[in-house]
Amino acid sequence: MVLLLSIITGCGAGGQAGTTTDSSKPVAENQAQGTNNTQTSEAESVRVIEHPMGKTEVKGTPKRVVTLYQGATDVVVALGVKPVGVVEAWGEKKVFDYLATDLEGVPLLGLETQPNLEEIHKLKPDLIIASKFRHEEIYNQLSAIAPTVSTEVLYDWKATLKVASQALNIEEQGNKLLADWDSRVADFKQKMGDRLPIEASIINFRADHVRIYYMGYAGTILKELGFTRPAGHDADTWGVEVTSKESIPDMNADVIFNFNYAGKDAEANKKTADEWMSHPLWKNIDAVKNNQVYQVNDIIWNIAGGYKSAHMLLDGLYDTFKLEK
Repeated sequence: MVLLLSIITGCGAGGQAGTTTDSSKPVAENQAQGTNNTQTSEAESVRVIEHPMGKTEVKGTPKRVVTLYQGATDVVVALGVKPVGVVEAWGEKKVFDYLATDLEGVPLLGLETQPNLEEIHKLKPDLIIASKFRHEEIYNQLSAIAPTVSTEVLYDWKATLKVASQALNIEEQGNKLLADWDSRVADFKQKMGDRLPIEASIINFRADHVRIYYMGYAGTILKELGFTRPAGHDADTWGVEVTSKESIPDMNADVIFNFNYAGKDAEANKKTADEWMSHPLWKNIDAVKNNQVYQVNDIIWNIAGGYKSAHMLLDGLYDTFKLEK
């Protein structure tokens, strides 16, 4: 009889199959306990992130992320996450102006090309975002410190956004940022109308050579926006370095975007630019003859390589072509 009563009592107290509650606690407390159990389960869940360096297991939602290249730092900030450590920005400043407020107080971990592993270890990160191009040789060392994911190249900001949002367990936010970008691209192309396509060259004067950019960071963005490239400029690579002024005709296009690296060699770079731009071959370029050469910011157009800088590049194009934002 006692056994029968126990069984009946147990059935009466049961809810959904597999759910156990404490009858001595209020219903709200039992519900809260269930929520906490769910949160604990999510925090302990392990996800496998695939990336160019392999597969990485990431536990829960990382809170302490270290970024080892400029594009990753930009993207993580765009996702609303403040990294616990970043590498120094290229150029004279340690942190780019447009990220200075978001990165206030964040320690610097050496250069993008040579991050300080000891300092990274001290930060006890639960996620490291690296690049195969920069960090392939130290990937195993980084992975020994914390789960490490990577991108193939530095300038593919969409790949950076994808792997970062997946690893940070905020993929929905990453998808929203992409949708916002796609909306702006469509708006730009609609407002440009019949003016597109426009053939564009991207160049950069250095102290001892000149770079013609193909499908690097800015080139990829311009292509998405409806610009075209001169013959031979659409190869799937960042571009080429040239040292002879006889190569000036290779820059010919309807419009030229020029960014001169503003680092410690700024004066030497300007000297090269002045020499090349005074050459007769330069003056014969279509963009030069039609006053369609634009000086643009090297950080935004090349070095930053992220989501936020992509929007800043697009903002500049709205201004260049006198479009309403």
